[in-house]
Amino acid sequence: MRALKLYGKRDLRYEEAAEPFIEKNDEVIIKVKAAGICGSDLSRYAKLGPYIEGMVWGHEFSGEVAAIGSGVHHVKIGDRVAACPALYCGKCESCKKELLSQCKKLTVIGARYPGAFAEYVKLPGENVLSIPETIDFDTATFIEPSAVVAHGFYRTRTQPGADVAVVGCGSIGLLAVQWAKIFGASKVYAIDIDSKKLDIAKEVGADVVIHAVEKTAYEQLMELTDGNGVDLVIESAGSPITSAQVFALAKKGGEVLFLGIPYSDVNIERFYFEKIVRNELTVLGSWNAISAPFPGREWSTTIECMSKGLINVRPLITHRVPLSQGPEIFERITNKNGFFGKVLFYPEIQ
Repeated sequence: MRALKLYGKRDLRYEEAAEPFIEKNDEVIIKVKAAGICGSDLSRYAKLGPYIEGMVWGHEFSGEVAAIGSGVHHVKIGDRVAACPALYCGKCESCKKELLSQCKKLTVIGARYPGAFAEYVKLPGENVLSIPETIDFDTATFIEPSAVVAHGFYRTRTQPGADVAVVGCGSIGLLAVQWAKIFGASKVYAIDIDSKKLDIAKEVGADVVIHAVEKTAYEQLMELTDGNGVDLVIESAGSPITSAQVFALAKKGGEVLFLGIPYSDVNIERFYFEKIVRNELTVLGSWNAISAPFPGREWSTTIECMSKGLINVRPLITHRVPLSQGPEIFERITNKNGFFGKVLFYPEIQ
């Protein structure tokens, strides 16, 4: 089969890979219909390099069941599915406490095991979820990143009527805008430095958009909230700058949720750091998208919300291309050659 393999920093190749086959009775092989580029893929491509040289890459995808082990009964060949790409050990202290997202050996396909930028991918049966006809394959590629956001929201104490600020309007931030509404937010502020991203944020439900270039997000949000700030701030940009400044956006007793990952040091000025102490903020980290019973309510709730049209991913998709264009697309994104939202690959198209 054809696949995208990562050999090193900015060394992505479209080439032949071994087709997976059933080895254990709990395994499922999926024919990949669509697969999306995650922000973590971009960071690994440009900065961190691969986990294993020549690994088949990718973890956000949807597809059709192509083969099943003898012990798999919840799906059958031909079923339309999505899949949780996370793999946990089940043996460490966190797993024994059913804190699966904190597993010491937590990993995802595309890192140490073959991923979904390929014609076929193999996963344990418990990772595979059926999707209804109301969710098309393109939309289903967003089930994983949506579950990531839901996992974060479930960690907060946010209640209906809350005001929420989302900092960073990439795919995760745009999904966070929509999850804020699902959780009953009264007003959602979307913050970014890219006007195109803010236009999409408005389209998917943001009440107020803040372009934080000529005037800081802090100054603008304080003007809009009479100096109070918001109940919940979500950092989804993964920027060292925004990661250091989000504390000033929360009201007294508010929450700050980190979904973004800054791949460099975060230096916090005293003005921002003191907000944590003086305003008695709750600061939360959120990792991955799983909980017990595996894969967790993040997944079932996402599928339910998507099937009811409560999550709109169409405006987030900017490119639909064959898998063969992978090396070119990653270079273009890294070089900022054009505007890119979510890019979807189609392995069936040569």
